[in-house]
Amino acid sequence: MKIEKARIGDVPGIHKLINFFAERGEMLPRPLSEVYENIRDFFVIREGTDLVACAALHILWSDLAEIKSLAVDKARQEQGIGRSLIEACVHEAKELGVASLFCLTYRPTFFEQFGFQQVEVMKLPRKVWGECQRCAKFPNCDEIALVLPLVNQPPVGKAL
Repeated sequence: MKIEKARIGDVPGIHKLINFFAERGEMLPRPLSEVYENIRDFFVIREGTDLVACAALHILWSDLAEIKSLAVDKARQEQGIGRSLIEACVHEAKELGVASLFCLTYRPTFFEQFGFQQVEVMKLPRKVWGECQRCAKFPNCDEIALVLPLVNQPPVGKAL
C-alpha cells in the first residue's frame, strides 16, 4: 500500500473513518468542514478505491506540529499501516524543520514506540489550545499528551 497526500475526493472517506472511531470513544470527532479546511495536512492509504487509513500533520508554529486523526480501518489494523503513517508524518516534519511534534491520544503505547514521551497536557504551549477550546471535553481533556523532539534528528522512514 502506498502513502499519498490526500485529495479533495478523499474528504468524505477521511471523515467517515475518523468518526467511526469517534463514535466508539476511541478518538475525537472531526466535523466535515474541518477535514476540508485541513486537507493538505492529511496522508492517506488507499486499497483500490477504498480509503483505509489516514493521519494528519498539522503545523502550529515554527517549532511545533501535531500528529492527529490517525485512523486505520478495523480490518486492516496490526499490519504496520499506522506505523507507516506516523513515519510519513515524522519524516515530513523533519524535512520542514519542525523542532518537535506532539499528539493527544488514548493509545500512548503506540506513539511511545516512535520515541514520543508522555507529558502533562497542561505543559503543552498555549498555542495548542486553539482547537481544544472547541472540544466538548475542554477543559477536562482525558487524552494523553506525548511529545517527540526532532531537533538534530535525521528523517525517518521513506520520503513520499
